[in-house]
Amino acid sequence: MELSILFEYGWVLLLLIALEGLLAADNALVLAIMVKHLPDKERKKALFYGLAGAFVFRFASLFIISFLVDVWQIQAIGALYLLFIAINHIVRKLVFKKKDENTEETEKKKSGFWGTVIKVELADIAFAIDSILAAVALAMTLPNTTLPQIGGLDGGKFLVIFAGGLIGLIIMRFAANLFVRLLHSRPGLEIAAFAIVGWVGVKLAVLTLGHKDIGIIPYEFAHSTEWKLIFYSVLILIALAGWFFTKGTKEIRSE
Repeated sequence: MELSILFEYGWVLLLLIALEGLLAADNALVLAIMVKHLPDKERKKALFYGLAGAFVFRFASLFIISFLVDVWQIQAIGALYLLFIAINHIVRKLVFKKKDENTEETEKKKSGFWGTVIKVELADIAFAIDSILAAVALAMTLPNTTLPQIGGLDGGKFLVIFAGGLIGLIIMRFAANLFVRLLHSRPGLEIAAFAIVGWVGVKLAVLTLGHKDIGIIPYEFAHSTEWKLIFYSVLILIALAGWFFTKGTKEIRSE
């Protein structure tokens, strides 16, 4: 029993590392665009503040969400939010990409140093909520452990989410360039990452609808092995589609 729990936690941690890596790369790319117009010294300062903000907001949101995670209204809002950002990002990426890039570029050039820092911190808040909500939804159906609760979460679940978030920050700081190059050579992975975020939103929606106070779908199904197998199978199919959809695309030249 303990070995199977360990295996399940390890599998979710690997998924979190992969998802956090892709989201961190996308986040790092956005931050790089936001500070691009600043002089070199100010750019480094703004990115440093951005990384510090990412650390603070990510772990603050984890502690806040851990206390509210079993409230079905919070689960419902989280599910809708994850679905919204996934659909919004994919539609903008596929349909409005050029228009957004042009608008973004002119807006960033108008911002001074502190204006840019404020925008970076606001982006950090959005990134933190996205990341932690996705991680919490992934960890929600993991079995409980014998570890003491932290906040409102089982200690094991909290540590998996914490580890995933920490690794995401490390990737954003040290390995973002590798992931950015991967996203350039396989652009389908970025869309796949946000499709996974949307699918995690569906998982959170199923948990909400199966909540004991709602009961629209059976509680047993929302926590069943059958649903876990469906969820992870679809998740793997999305990741594979993202990889093979752009197979053979050449890496863009570095600027």
